[in-house]
Amino acid sequence: MTVRAVITGIGAHLPDRVVPNDWFSGFLDTSDAWIRERTGIERRHFAADGELTSDLAIAAGRAALVDAGVDPAEVDAVIVATTTPDQTFPSTAVKTQSALGVRGFSYDIMAACAGFVFAMGNADALIRAGLARRVLVVGAETYSRILDFEDRGTCVLFGDGAGAVLLEAREGERGILGVDLNSDGSYADLLYVDGGVSMGGTSGKLRMQGREVFRHAVSKLAQTATAALEHAGLDHGDVDWVVPHQANVRIIEGTAKKLRTPMEKVIVTVQDHGNTSAASIPLALAAGRADGRLREGQIVVCEAIGGGLVWGAVAFRL
Repeated sequence: MTVRAVITGIGAHLPDRVVPNDWFSGFLDTSDAWIRERTGIERRHFAADGELTSDLAIAAGRAALVDAGVDPAEVDAVIVATTTPDQTFPSTAVKTQSALGVRGFSYDIMAACAGFVFAMGNADALIRAGLARRVLVVGAETYSRILDFEDRGTCVLFGDGAGAVLLEAREGERGILGVDLNSDGSYADLLYVDGGVSMGGTSGKLRMQGREVFRHAVSKLAQTATAALEHAGLDHGDVDWVVPHQANVRIIEGTAKKLRTPMEKVIVTVQDHGNTSAASIPLALAAGRADGRLREGQIVVCEAIGGGLVWGAVAFRL
């Protein structure tokens, strides 16, 4: 039988500090109503002083392993998707691996908000190639460290958090069925951070051309989700749930419309944590599983787009 990468555990972690929309009105020309109407976001979480991306990744990864009932020593690889690593090196994945007690190899993936989808594709390839049987995939971010709090067009959108899944090699019909990954660097100036090591060492701040990003997001997200389903031999009618990148409720609704998918079949959690970049899809998976919507045997498609531009989707049977 065909060996596939099957999700056997899901974990999530959010920092303790909750930041409601009203917090921004103390220093910006904005309001709770303005933010909710344009984004659907009600609150987000910010990491505490000294709380690192790896701290969030470790907590989410540990939760996924507990959920799967798997000893960390039995995990072959750790992949962490993040745009906000603790350090230039070592990787956040290495620090996560060490803290969890995983004996296999580990590495980071940087594909901005699409990082988790790219990491899922990597893990699927490792399992199909026989290089690993159990891969812990984590999306973890501390975007509060790179926000310009004088720019109301960006700083109200993002939050910190982490989510993780454990993928295991299993025979049968469950598992990852189709993956589609894309990038186009000609759009790099639409969404980026204006700093970095070779630009002088400063971490920089997030910059975004919001209208242009929105325009590309809806079309590219629908396109990549359709492509992943086609790779899997499925169409839109086969999908039980769409679990999208949680960037903005308007983007989520626009993409669902293009996919001819009713919002009743879309899991939305952006109201609770804002855009957590690579962490947003696994956080939504964890929420959907916790409240009973996501169940074994269902067909799920996840899609995301981020700075680069990079975009992709993965279709799987739970």
